[in-house]
Amino acid sequence: MTVSTWRGAIAVLTLATAGIHFALVPPMAQALGVGATVPFILNGVGYLTLLAAFWLRPPFLAGREKLLHYAFMAFAAVTIVAYFAVNGAASFSNPIGLVDKVIELALIGALWQHLRLAAK
Repeated sequence: MTVSTWRGAIAVLTLATAGIHFALVPPMAQALGVGATVPFILNGVGYLTLLAAFWLRPPFLAGREKLLHYAFMAFAAVTIVAYFAVNGAASFSNPIGLVDKVIELALIGALWQHLRLAAK
C-alpha cells in the first residue's frame, strides 16, 4: 500500500472511532447521567483534533510529523486501556465497545505503517 492509501485508511478509521464515541453520548446520558458523557465527547474531539493535525499539517508541526504519529498511537492505546480498566469484565459483553477497540487497534497499525513508509 502507498503512503496516500494509509493516510486515507487513517482518516476512515479515525472518523469511525470518533463517530462511535459521539453516537454513544445520548444512550450514556440516559443510562448514567449527563456527566458520564464527558469522556466520550472529549475522546471524540481528541480523535478529530489529531486527525486534523495529521491531515492539515499545520506549520507549527513542521518537522514533528513523527511525534504526531506517536501521539496519535498513544491516544488510541490509552483509550483502549481505559476502556478495559473502567469496564472490567463487562468490557467483553459490549459488542460496540469491542468493535471500537478493533478499529482503534487497526488505527494504530495504520499509523505505524504510514510512519514507516513516510520515513523512506
